[in-house]
Amino acid sequence: MKKRNRLRTIFLILLLLLVAIQFLPVDRSTPALTPAQDFLAVMNSPGQLGPLIKDGCYDCHSHETEYPWYSYVAPVGQWLQGHIRKARKQVNFSVWTTYSTEDADHALKEIVEVVKEKEMPLKSFTWMHPEARLTDVQRTELATWFQGLRTGASDNNAEGNSDDEGNEEEGE
Repeated sequence: MKKRNRLRTIFLILLLLLVAIQFLPVDRSTPALTPAQDFLAVMNSPGQLGPLIKDGCYDCHSHETEYPWYSYVAPVGQWLQGHIRKARKQVNFSVWTTYSTEDADHALKEIVEVVKEKEMPLKSFTWMHPEARLTDVQRTELATWFQGLRTGASDNNAEGNSDDEGNEEEGE
């Protein structure tokens, strides 16, 4: 009987904590958009790539986040907002033109890598956003286009080719 009372007490405490954290505010505010700073507005993406980028990246990596209903339920809302804050620190498409050339090039390099490696969009995001799921062909198209935008792309491709050739020679 004591064990049952202890479990009931633990359950009630957890329930009270869950109810209490519903009242903790989560800052979902976003700065006003400046279209002249937006990545898609200034980069002239090929027709089919713009919607892919918007659907797969902008909810976390811009100030155009559309918060789903479950973002208003704690602790999911706090977790989601922390994820969005971190994502915007890594790259924020809404303020693209404020990046230095070096920072933009680094961001593009990282984007190419995470798209190729299927690290983005996150699986947890695509569960609730099926429009963000990318095929292998779409991933290749995006990675190729982002790579072409890089300021150091020709240097990096030249280095990559020499490394690939060197690896082929070792294998022969």
